Amino acid sequence: MEQPSFEPSEAVLAGGTTDIYFARTVEILRHEGLNPVATMEVFPRSAGVVCGMKEVMALLTKVLPEDNREVWALSEGDAVAAKEVTLRIRAPYQSYGAYETPIAGILAHCSGWATAARECVAAAGGVPVISFGARHVHPSVAGVMEYSAVVGGCAGCASIAGARLAGIEPTGTIPHALIIVMGDTVKATVTFDKYVPPGVRRVSLVDTFKDEAEESLRVAEALGDRLDAVRLDTPGERGGVTVDLVKEVRARLDLAGFGKVGIFVSGGFDPERIKHFIERDAPVDGFGVGSYISGAKPIDFTADLHEVAGRPVAKRGRIPGITANPRLKRVL
Repeated sequence: MEQPSFEPSEAVLAGGTTDIYFARTVEILRHEGLNPVATMEVFPRSAGVVCGMKEVMALLTKVLPEDNREVWALSEGDAVAAKEVTLRIRAPYQSYGAYETPIAGILAHCSGWATAARECVAAAGGVPVISFGARHVHPSVAGVMEYSAVVGGCAGCASIAGARLAGIEPTGTIPHALIIVMGDTVKATVTFDKYVPPGVRRVSLVDTFKDEAEESLRVAEALGDRLDAVRLDTPGERGGVTVDLVKEVRARLDLAGFGKVGIFVSGGFDPERIKHFIERDAPVDGFGVGSYISGAKPIDFTADLHEVAGRPVAKRGRIPGITANPRLKRVL
């Protein structure tokens, strides 16, 4: 799948998503005829994974004058330390002053999501992690959130919008809804197999109506070699997915000759719980993570002017002039 470029919305370009004081500042400077070349540096308050930089670049490419702009940045997916300069913009101030709010906001939220994803991926120790968090956020940001999860290291994401931004195919199994409507897990899985394109992995959800081990064997017998994996998503009301449950399902599949059928688990997973499963040798072939990533706290990003018309300057508490960071690369 070809990765599309980010396109800033009309609301962002029109200044509707900025803080009013920035819009007023630019308007005042316009009236006064003041538009000096100024250098703004952006940095995070805490360490994490840089994400949102491609979206920020799409915005800056639109608004900065081509003949008078210099932009340096860390790359998407880079680890960043607290207070490390992540982005530096040098251009006439009026061209970007009203966009400080969305620039900081894009980096803050995307980097928070990507950082949470990387924590899960690190805990999984090589077992794939898939982002299942789109249902936990507003649809206007669902795609960006899951794109950020992929930047953080997730092997895939379930939302169509997120996969499109990441340049991958969306990853999903069978929902409880299909099984409940059809009234039987095997029937739903067989029907899924009948209509869904061959390139889509056959992963059957096995906790809807019967015991997970029993249901796993039923769908394995029905699909045979076409079944790639089963998914355990046992609700908390039934004790949730446990290490012992995964081990039992694995053992029963193996005894029945279905050793190639993988086991995918989901439902309330976070780094600590993932690590618990890994340390106890749970035979898991993939983790689905939702709210830990989607609900991640944004990493606060701050933007400061450090130079105006070639003159080093800064507010009290900050060092005037350009902050050295050899990791920055010229991107515009």
